[in-house]
Amino acid sequence: MEIGDQLPAFSLRNQNNELITSQDWIGSPVVIYFYPSDYTRICTAQACSFRNRFNDFESLDVRIIGISHNSVASHRKFATEYQLPFDILSDEKDEVRQLFAVPKGVFGLLSGRVTYIFDAKGKLIKHYQADFKAKEHIVKALDVVKTLI
Repeated sequence: MEIGDQLPAFSLRNQNNELITSQDWIGSPVVIYFYPSDYTRICTAQACSFRNRFNDFESLDVRIIGISHNSVASHRKFATEYQLPFDILSDEKDEVRQLFAVPKGVFGLLSGRVTYIFDAKGKLIKHYQADFKAKEHIVKALDVVKTLI
């Protein structure tokens, strides 16, 4: 995905097995972060960092969405254990990951870690990739959405 691209249309199930549709997000900014897997050290730190700054995003009317290949059941357990207040979507077939053209991560073995920031009209305004600096994704995303206000 390139800056200026429109938010792709897709639907996936969240940790509560609810069908979530991307086009429902048009009207407010959205931060979508793709991560390799539930319960890995860096992915857990990233999810918890988004959780810890959730109120900052929410106060700006920004929606946070996490996406990985893990199952709905895995996401439910992960979200419950770490008290994640945002949707984590299950992309078990990596179809949405491919739709976004998320590159492979380290050595091409793991799924890549990329954060996308869309404005209220669904236009991509920034993306950030750093496989081992997951916490930076949150700070950079918050800085970008603050410029939208």
